[in-house]
Amino acid sequence: MSGLRAQRLPARRAERRRATRRSAMVAAASVVVAVGTATGMLTAFGNGRGANEAGPGVTSSPRLERLPVVPSPSTSGTSASPSPRKASPSASPSPKKAKKQPITPVAEGLYRHPDSQVLDWVRANPSDPRASVIESRIADRPAAVWFADYAPDTIAARVRAVTSGAAGQDRVPVLVAYAIPDRDCGGASEGGAPDLAAYDAWIDAFARGLGSDEVIVVLEPDSIAQADCLGVGQRADRFASLARAGRVLKAADPKARVYFDAGHSGWNPAGKQADLLRQAGAASAASSDGVFSNVSNFHTTSAEVAYDRQVLAALGGPASLGAVIDTSRNGNGAPNDGEWCDPAGRKIGRTPTLGTGEARIDGYLWVKLPGESDGCKGSPGTFSPSYAYDLASS
Repeated sequence: MSGLRAQRLPARRAERRRATRRSAMVAAASVVVAVGTATGMLTAFGNGRGANEAGPGVTSSPRLERLPVVPSPSTSGTSASPSPRKASPSASPSPKKAKKQPITPVAEGLYRHPDSQVLDWVRANPSDPRASVIESRIADRPAAVWFADYAPDTIAARVRAVTSGAAGQDRVPVLVAYAIPDRDCGGASEGGAPDLAAYDAWIDAFARGLGSDEVIVVLEPDSIAQADCLGVGQRADRFASLARAGRVLKAADPKARVYFDAGHSGWNPAGKQADLLRQAGAASAASSDGVFSNVSNFHTTSAEVAYDRQVLAALGGPASLGAVIDTSRNGNGAPNDGEWCDPAGRKIGRTPTLGTGEARIDGYLWVKLPGESDGCKGSPGTFSPSYAYDLASS
């Protein structure tokens, strides 16, 4: 799921993307609670369950997976070509030679939040012939919990409901903070806080829910890679707010790991992305533990490992900075035609883990839950059992 792009496609493809974007926006408008979570996943919304209970919500899938339009939401890796496979895996050292420095493991593993659309479907359809595959290969895997609605009065309690549940199991939760103003540049996942002052207050409340145990925060997908739609002053203000957000989150919970938006290997060149990240505070250990990439996209793990290392090298900062990669749907890599909306022939990727065996790669995460639609197999963010089954059985 990736926002604007920094590179331009031929006019014919750009027009097709714009048409797709318009239809996605119409679909998103029809979803009652589609506040535009950047990629689906488990979403902790206030949905009538009570302020202290985190529950899934219908989400709207942003364009993180799209290939570059004008500025591209998806891409530009190490090559100016829009091809999703251009980032060279050869830049990635062999896993046999690189020893992983794991995330400070107090917990035994990643947390699976017990409330999600896929779990709801599995529980409601035990006799469906697809249920066992979907349950064992998707529903039983830990995935991120999205906080994408601007609800400052309840956000602390809802974050706390997730982090306390994870602490009770000695597990590490993955939280996605997704409420930056002007998110998705007014696209299908538009929404968020009304302004940066309100966003800063929302982050303060979010931080109060973190507790004192280990937690991973994926901070604002698309907020940096897709910043070209903002004016120079607006972009500087956003980046200052993101740097502040990282500091607030890490000060509230010293065990929190905060990762900043690196787009993905088919989006901005590593040097450009590193420069943007530096402006947003991602090179400072006071704000950041590194970067995340491939959120809701399909680029291969090897391409993302190579790209993330290039970004980190160009970023500078302490050697402790690492990267986490969304591997939820990248088992077959990105489609050759650049399709981003529920493309056929994809499959789930590597199981979520904090032990990757790869230097500077802190984790493989499922940030977008497989089976939640981008808007073509169903309304954006809604669970499609047929899509989930295709991904899990490919």
